[in-house]
Amino acid sequence: MHADHPIDATLTAILEQARWAPSGDNTQPWRFAVRGPRHVVVHGFDTRSHCVYDLDGHPSQLSLGALLESMALAASSHGLRMEAQRRTGMPDHLPTFDAVFVDAPGMPPDPLAALLPRRSVQRRRLSTRSLRVSEKAALAASLPPGYGVLWLEGARTRFACARLMFNNARLRLIMPEAHQVHRDVIEWNARFSADRIPDQALGVDPMTAKLMRWIMRSWRRVDFFNTWLAGTLAPRLQMDLLPGWYCAAHFALLAEAPPRHIDDYVAAGRAMQRFWLTATELGLQLQPELTPLIFARYVRERRVFSRTGGLQELAQELAVQTRELLGDTVSERAVFLGRIGAGPPADARSLRRPLKDLLVAESTHA
Repeated sequence: MHADHPIDATLTAILEQARWAPSGDNTQPWRFAVRGPRHVVVHGFDTRSHCVYDLDGHPSQLSLGALLESMALAASSHGLRMEAQRRTGMPDHLPTFDAVFVDAPGMPPDPLAALLPRRSVQRRRLSTRSLRVSEKAALAASLPPGYGVLWLEGARTRFACARLMFNNARLRLIMPEAHQVHRDVIEWNARFSADRIPDQALGVDPMTAKLMRWIMRSWRRVDFFNTWLAGTLAPRLQMDLLPGWYCAAHFALLAEAPPRHIDDYVAAGRAMQRFWLTATELGLQLQPELTPLIFARYVRERRVFSRTGGLQELAQELAVQTRELLGDTVSERAVFLGRIGAGPPADARSLRRPLKDLLVAESTHA
């Protein structure tokens, strides 16, 4: 364990709970430096340098927001209120936060804190039962001021969402820049993983998983299967089209204004975490669907994401589909996209690195 100061039982308990916050591909883009009995520095980082999905680090910033919200929730169980401030002057790819915990007499524990380790991603089919009015009201009420939810429900709309995810999956799977990412983030022959996604949580059958593992060992195999043997079809059907259809609804979390800066995405991540934990409290399962938003922004800002011909044009077509689904007036305000429904929790899932591996000395990051 590396830390500048001893870590007491209360701070240990807070960080043990908070480390279950969600992050893209289970990257856990944070490390903790203990500065005092009630002061933790959160050293964030992102994967923009090697991950095509982490555009400008914004998805990682959503995760950091979820972490900060998780820390605040866990602190409430100990009669503490968290005050977090982002340090100015740090590079954008290394957002850093001072989190100080202060006594809050009379503040009740937030019931969402107990759900932090239970919240997980469910990539398999869910019930098509419509969300109850009470469920939708509770989910909407979980969002802080400045955020709302757009429900995408009904058979026709669910199919349109499923088709959008199916088409976006093709873009992901035929892109060389994504191949290395996919290969690195999957832990094969695993039900659980401390730092990646176990293959048994992907939502594909064992035969497809075995074939995927063999194909993904080299880009030449991927390219050959995609070109001549419809290699993307089985995983797209199992991971995108069918789950996209078999759910209660898809949804978009909307900010009042389009997010622009790190603080906007961190705040959106805090809202997302409260929404997701509330879904868990209601017995609902959730799966993020961020890819359409990411590639729509590549297109909107005329950013190049691949050296392969034709993929920019495909992304433009998908951006049109995304705008048609969400509506021109709200698509740029969407900070999170996902699907939701009743169903059992995932029996295979990503775990987290142990806390001792997340603790660092402040001097190594100052």
